[in-house]
Amino acid sequence: MTRLTLSDAQWAKIAPYCAGKETDVGRTAVNNRLFIEAVLWIVRTGSPWRDLPPEFGNWNSVYKRYRRWVKSDRFSKLFNALNDSDLEYAMIDGTIVKVHRHGQGAKGGLGHQAIGKSRGGMTTKIMAMVDALGNLVDFTLLKGQQHDMAGVKPLIKDKEFGTLLADRAFDTDWLLLDLEERGSKAVIPPKSSRLKQRDFDKEMYKWRHLIENFFCKLKDFKKIAMRAEKTDESFAANIYLAATIIHLR
Repeated sequence: MTRLTLSDAQWAKIAPYCAGKETDVGRTAVNNRLFIEAVLWIVRTGSPWRDLPPEFGNWNSVYKRYRRWVKSDRFSKLFNALNDSDLEYAMIDGTIVKVHRHGQGAKGGLGHQAIGKSRGGMTTKIMAMVDALGNLVDFTLLKGQQHDMAGVKPLIKDKEFGTLLADRAFDTDWLLLDLEERGSKAVIPPKSSRLKQRDFDKEMYKWRHLIENFFCKLKDFKKIAMRAEKTDESFAANIYLAATIIHLR
């Protein structure tokens, strides 16, 4: 199967933030670039770890290293180190992913891993915020049957943005009041049930396709599109890695 390689330009940006690099105290890690490409191959193809091509090394050794990175939040640190988002304009929305049978069976039950039962079966919802270029800023995981609004507060907490774009599902009084108090502009269509309809910038609202585009790019990574991870921490690590690669394209 074709190897998914990082370009030299991508690796030059990623390398300084990898654990065990030559400038770190202690043992130098063995070929960080090959390790990142191995994890990327798994996340992109959705294959089981046992199917990792031999050119990446022993699958079990790579998997154990991956789990060490997951537990130490190394993938999120890598993402945050390279995140240079401009939040003059921010967009939020959610997308559903159906949980593969390989993603079920974690200790403590599915409810502890943001997996819920909806009309589509066992699902997870990814609530995300992207910037004006459609690059990921932050995300949170919800059970599939939860309303999108349940993920809004974690996404907007401690963030400053000039304008927030969202669809009419986010037309709630508390969010509009919060944005007004922040001095941020709300580009959110009013629900038809509102007695007094609000005006909103219809031309600017067209930009909201950028977050839908991001979800499409994210779901090109098969292990994310079918939620083939039992734990939230591993699933989130895959999203951080995929979003990093998308940002560096």
